[in-house]
Amino acid sequence: MTKDILVIGTGISGLTFAIKVAEENPKTTLTLISKSDIKEGNTRYAQGGIAVVRNLKKDSTEKHIQDTLVAGDGACDPKVVKFVVEEANQRLDELINWGTAFDKKEKNLDLGIEGGHSERRIVHYKDQTGKQIQEVLIAKVKSFSNITILENHTLVDLITDHHSTIKKNRCYGAYVISQEREEIIKITAKITVLSTGGAGSLYAHTTNPSVATGDGLGAAYRAKVLMNRLPYVQFHPTALKDKIDGKVFLITEAVRGAGGKLRNSAQERFMLKTDPRAELAPRDIVAREIQKQIQEQDANFVWLDGSEIPKLEWKSHFPTIYNTCKTLGINLPKDPIPVVPAAHYFCGGIKVNMHSESQLKGLYAIGECSATGLHGANRLASNSLLEALVFAHRAAINCIDSLEKPMPSKAFYKTLPEWNGDSYSRDNTIKNVQRLRNELQEIMTNNVGIFKTNKGLKQAEEKINNIYIKVQKLYNQNKLTNGLCELRNMVSIAYLLTKQAQEIKQNKGVFYNHNHAR
Repeated sequence: MTKDILVIGTGISGLTFAIKVAEENPKTTLTLISKSDIKEGNTRYAQGGIAVVRNLKKDSTEKHIQDTLVAGDGACDPKVVKFVVEEANQRLDELINWGTAFDKKEKNLDLGIEGGHSERRIVHYKDQTGKQIQEVLIAKVKSFSNITILENHTLVDLITDHHSTIKKNRCYGAYVISQEREEIIKITAKITVLSTGGAGSLYAHTTNPSVATGDGLGAAYRAKVLMNRLPYVQFHPTALKDKIDGKVFLITEAVRGAGGKLRNSAQERFMLKTDPRAELAPRDIVAREIQKQIQEQDANFVWLDGSEIPKLEWKSHFPTIYNTCKTLGINLPKDPIPVVPAAHYFCGGIKVNMHSESQLKGLYAIGECSATGLHGANRLASNSLLEALVFAHRAAINCIDSLEKPMPSKAFYKTLPEWNGDSYSRDNTIKNVQRLRNELQEIMTNNVGIFKTNKGLKQAEEKINNIYIKVQKLYNQNKLTNGLCELRNMVSIAYLLTKQAQEIKQNKGVFYNHNHAR
């Protein structure tokens, strides 16, 4: 099948992009693929909100820009920061017009505050902002006849010049697994958009769902697309210590914005001594200090004390957290919550320009899988959903214009080969896949996590390379499964991330190597 545009991923960036294109140009045909259910992905689990300057009496775009630059520790692209912040209100108003609900205080939006922000500017819906946004976007996407939605389809590889006799430095679509048809199919497109999220599953403890295995990053890497700032992985300071049904549960930063205090095993408020902003310092500072407290006190966690937050506010503003804690025997606000840092967000990814174009013609990247320059060395809380909205808009406008330019002929797309490899198997019990995945996560957590050393990074590189060799052997000798496909992507990105980490000689933002400490 050949479409005008292939969108891979159904989070806020992919859905917003598809809506924009479908609205602006109803004749454009789009295929939108989701790895599992269309609802599954990082967006659904975003509790916090969207950073937008709404109260012009107290706040300003200049303050938001400055907060972003400070959080990014001098590594942001100032031009990108400026236009993202300045476009924020337009993009938020679009969401509201499409039917998205946000919490209000009287007649105005209820604005929260999170770490790194100098003013209250977080627009939210209880502690379910991402879920609320995604449900609205999914409903709207389904209203367009020119959008084809394919659920349970997994990206395998991009189709590039490697698969063609013509060399145009271009992407022509992708090979994807159809779980229903139990085969690998070719989907060709004039433009391909990666909105596949990050790779939090590289780590043993992550706020990301299990599907966040860096599929878009891995495919782009194999297509020799430039990757930037991969080692800048943000760890969220406060995730529930114990997993629930094998999943990490996030305690949103907004809890600290509402008055939550961090205490160590001795019940001391340690953030007061670390940073004048205390619990509301940027995430990199808070996460490192928590990890330091855990290591120094030989503890397994620190406490998040929410006793100053009224019970009514817990129930109304943080119902998901309140009810989840209640099922675990944690009675809020009386009881403190045991929390640990968890891998949360990739500040780097596929290098793109201000229109989300990669260096490979016809290939765009939006959302967490892209490196736009907004985040620098550390992401300011609630800037990610904003970035996705702004760059989805810009990419959509650019793609519509690009479709008017000369493209390869329909006959050319027919010459592109079908998948040249073994077929797909639904059987995910290939020996050693899960074991190798666990081994990889352990290496990344221990050696390429919050704290790093030169020795640890070198050891990690060697161990990851050994896993890579084993994965390639499995890939060459077995039918491709979802599990093997994910592991192939994970080990590729883990290796590149670790190599890039060894090239960094200065601690900045979320990146901290003990050997570079002053």
